[in-house]
Amino acid sequence: MKPMTVTELVQGIRRVVEGVVEWQRLWVVGELSAVKHHSSGHWYFLIKDATAQIRAVMFRRDAAALKGPLKDGMAVLAFGRVGVFERDGQTQFYVSVVAEQGQGQAERELEALKRRLYDEGLFSRAKRSIPLLPRGVGVVTSGSGAARYDIETVIGRRYPGMPIILYPVQVQGSGAAEAICRAVAAMQTEPVDVLIVGRGGGSREDLMVFNQEAVVRALYESRLPVISAVGHEIDTTLVDLVADLRAPTPSAAAELAVPLRESLAAWHQTLWARARNAVERRLRWERDRLGGWTGHGILAHPEGMVRDHRHQLDRLEERSDRALERVMTQTRHRLERVVTQLAALNPEAPLVRGYAYVTSAEGRLVSAADIIGGERYRVHWYNGAKWMTPVADERGENADGRDQGA
Repeated sequence: MKPMTVTELVQGIRRVVEGVVEWQRLWVVGELSAVKHHSSGHWYFLIKDATAQIRAVMFRRDAAALKGPLKDGMAVLAFGRVGVFERDGQTQFYVSVVAEQGQGQAERELEALKRRLYDEGLFSRAKRSIPLLPRGVGVVTSGSGAARYDIETVIGRRYPGMPIILYPVQVQGSGAAEAICRAVAAMQTEPVDVLIVGRGGGSREDLMVFNQEAVVRALYESRLPVISAVGHEIDTTLVDLVADLRAPTPSAAAELAVPLRESLAAWHQTLWARARNAVERRLRWERDRLGGWTGHGILAHPEGMVRDHRHQLDRLEERSDRALERVMTQTRHRLERVVTQLAALNPEAPLVRGYAYVTSAEGRLVSAADIIGGERYRVHWYNGAKWMTPVADERGENADGRDQGA
């Protein structure tokens, strides 16, 4: 048999599909999802039920007869024909009439769950504040998605050296809810003070895992304050309602999680200046008040009064000096603690003490448990780096490494 081209194959499928007379004039009942209104006036959407879905399109000439806009979750009775779009090889339902039937089953179930969780108080508790300077930031999202890289990039720019602990998870489809719950539970014992949970947007179906009851309860029970970063602004998921803070995008979540290092330093300088100015104003006020008594006309012995007030002024100056010294000492101690904290977060500090870290050939950080014999790794010290290749022994375990040069 002569091989067919892709075009011939798709055209053959189209002839078969469009040759079924019953499929060229039929009514389909279902629920709308992933509804998009194109600038051309066409509507694109999915029609689905509990176990299946089909792509659908309603062209502008037919859409002109709609009584209102199409929406996700709308239950409809649609009339049209089945065809094949050759460019994508997709079977589509070309809709000419849409009759609204009310709210779809999935939408009704979501609203019922939202009301039940509201009644239990999961969405009404007081929101916890995000710490000004966390020890580290926990991130629960896809390990390969854009959301992860956006978060890491923004945090690295705003506060270089801030520890980020990533727990990569599946964020849609079967098993995603369970994976997110496990990740949130695991983060509770990590050295982090805030947790970012989310993904980089998607269709209504893609975001459904963030409407799962198990995920909502996992975030409610978290001891860490949670920032939701589901990456959408039009719809609100149940995760957004239970989170302590909602961010419209993963990048925005990263900005809310950590401060700008420069702004933090400037803030401490401002506190120091305010304390010093307050003490100096008080000192000037005391001097002016006491100085006014020296010229009082009703004093019988002005020289003695002046002398007494000078002694009192000296004592007040000593007390003011001691107070100023205490305030400055306390402020200096606070600044020293901040400097120590900043130094502890310096990623180069462990290298100066003789430590090293290892990366794969692709530049990814690896631990000892991840090292595989025969693979090339780069070992980084404070004063340079070298390529090493661990050698596997007869049991398949790593025995030693060969120096591959800098």
